[in-house]
Amino acid sequence: MQYKFFGIPAMGVEQAEAELNVFLRGHRVTAVQRELVREGGGAYWALCVEYIEGAGGAVPGKAGSRPRVDYKEVLSEADFAVYSRLRERRRELAEQEAVPVYAVCTNEQLAEMAKRRVSTPGGLQEIEGFGEAKAAKYAAGLLEVLGASGASNEAGG
Repeated sequence: MQYKFFGIPAMGVEQAEAELNVFLRGHRVTAVQRELVREGGGAYWALCVEYIEGAGGAVPGKAGSRPRVDYKEVLSEADFAVYSRLRERRRELAEQEAVPVYAVCTNEQLAEMAKRRVSTPGGLQEIEGFGEAKAAKYAAGLLEVLGASGASNEAGG
């Protein structure tokens, strides 16, 4: 696992944005942490990009495709076991709703749930792209799996 840090000014972002986009297209990104930092009279985005060294970017032949991530490589053994159980539960939830699995949540969201050991609907909503509506609809099923997995890694839990 490797990390790269970026600072993107809130104003005049073109060059920094271009550098970030080139990096993201060329690497297999597993996570991005971002925070708006206010300093003096200005502000900038601080980004920490977690990626796998030597892994290429998008899937060849698929325009606009996202890089494939092998979560067995990226997650700890314990987190991967939870991730696998969450994938099974996601499949069950998707079948019940007659929707594709990605409509319930993405693999990236499942990996975050497994890493954080989310224990509350609010914790689910802290995961990017998992809003109030999804939490209301799917929290019970997902949290049941997470609760059975043991201790919480949430900042607040």
